[in-house]
Amino acid sequence: MNNTHLTQTRFSNLELSDSILRSLKDAGFEHCTPIQKNALPLSLRGKDVAGQAQTGTGKTAAFLLATFQYLINDVDDCIDAEESAPKAVVQSNKNKGPKAIILAPTRELAIQIHKDALQLGKHLNLKLALIYGGTDYQKQLDSLKADVDIIIGTPGRIIDFYRQNAFTLDNVKVTVMDEADRMFDLGFIKDIRYLLRRMPPPDQRLNMLFSATLSYKVTELAYEHMNNPVLIRIETEDVTSKAIQQSAYCPANEQKIPLLVGILNQHKPQRSIIFVNTKRCAERLDDILNANGYKTAALSGDVPQDKRQRLLSDFQENKITLLIATDVAARGLHIADVSHVFNYDLPQDVEDYVHRIGRTARFGASGVAISFICEQYAYSMPDIEDYIEQKIPVLPITADLLAEIVKPERRPEKIKTEYQGKRPHQPRKIS
Repeated sequence: MNNTHLTQTRFSNLELSDSILRSLKDAGFEHCTPIQKNALPLSLRGKDVAGQAQTGTGKTAAFLLATFQYLINDVDDCIDAEESAPKAVVQSNKNKGPKAIILAPTRELAIQIHKDALQLGKHLNLKLALIYGGTDYQKQLDSLKADVDIIIGTPGRIIDFYRQNAFTLDNVKVTVMDEADRMFDLGFIKDIRYLLRRMPPPDQRLNMLFSATLSYKVTELAYEHMNNPVLIRIETEDVTSKAIQQSAYCPANEQKIPLLVGILNQHKPQRSIIFVNTKRCAERLDDILNANGYKTAALSGDVPQDKRQRLLSDFQENKITLLIATDVAARGLHIADVSHVFNYDLPQDVEDYVHRIGRTARFGASGVAISFICEQYAYSMPDIEDYIEQKIPVLPITADLLAEIVKPERRPEKIKTEYQGKRPHQPRKIS
């Protein structure tokens, strides 16, 4: 990692408490990124912010630090009120339920935000609850009974617990919507509005919205449920990071696997993500790459949450060097030191291309993105180039790049028949 993505603005020059600055120092953070430099001076003074920046530029820290400081200030105000108010009034001012709600579109992103919150808030006396679907239902429900300060999670599971009266939204002081454009893509917008309409009015809380893209529908959401937010756009002239070296090949369908293995043999990436469009393709590549000496795992939408987290942990710890993923993993994965991203299949949505290759070159590092313009998905490339406003160089496929492939052993297939597990049908005798 290098510091070329940082500004000259120091966190110590912002209106942050000593306890927050201690956490930042422990984490090795001294200077702000551009989105932090532009957003924090506003949000720390209670001004709503809608921020756009590329992935990996520090948006999470921007809204976490503002959230922490706002809650600290709110506690200080309550203490001042206690000193001057009658005892009965003081008791009524002791709020129950979360004071901040941070909404994320995916479980992986919610988990990462929670992890960052624990690090940046390690010297604060704030209780956090991580809420998402797929696992740990009772454990998460029990965590809400501890009168938490901040809920971090996905909209569906949060609504589920809210409808069970596990907590109230009446005392929310801060709301954060992270990856707002992805919220729309995944159909969460009704859930978000359901929650926002049950909180205090926008002018009675601090509201922050962050996204890789600020489309018309996202800005409309911001103006509807925020208090005159300031729009902040960072590096809007470059849709993709200049730190990512992009290139492409045009293989025939039967060349895709030999080409992929050949490129992997040549580049020898330490940690890479290979994006495909279907679960079936992910499983096939998983078998082939394992047979050819690579430690891989396939991640798709129907992988159980416990297994998903185990795979991601193994990937972060280099027990797995190649993660094969469908677009379920294109958002919300904040994994350090991903050197290469491969679009084995070109995405069918242009924005997914940006989100995929954004898994590399994070926090000032450089990265490589290689795409295959194959027969099946070649039609996507013109739209991608129009969207990112640049031509992706197409490299020649030389003989040394087409590797000899070791065929994997066939997966045992379940043989299903119409009468499997049933008593065979006996034809009726006709007398």
